[in-house]
Amino acid sequence: MKEKLIKMVPYLGIILAAMYLIPLYGKDTGSFILILLYGVPFVVLLVSIVYGANKGFNPILSLLVGLLFIPSIFTYYNSSAFIYVLIYTGVSLIGQILGIYVFRKK
Repeated sequence: MKEKLIKMVPYLGIILAAMYLIPLYGKDTGSFILILLYGVPFVVLLVSIVYGANKGFNPILSLLVGLLFIPSIFTYYNSSAFIYVLIYTGVSLIGQILGIYVFRKK
């Protein structure tokens, strides 16, 4: 189990950087909404696809993606952004499944 978590670190690091660095470019409410709707989910999807293609399916990655987003809600957004915890978890699950079934080398 510990080995799988260690192998997740680079993927989670990229997602964590996206969650905390992309919002630094937000200037007003509209730009933060675009970041929530397009910027972060795009990175989560891409990284999850790569993870799924390389490492297979692991729901713990998706749970960690959701948990890593929670502190950014208090830093950049407000409590209405809590729904994105579920959205990003779901995007990560979908990305892993896409990575396994579409992009995995057979």
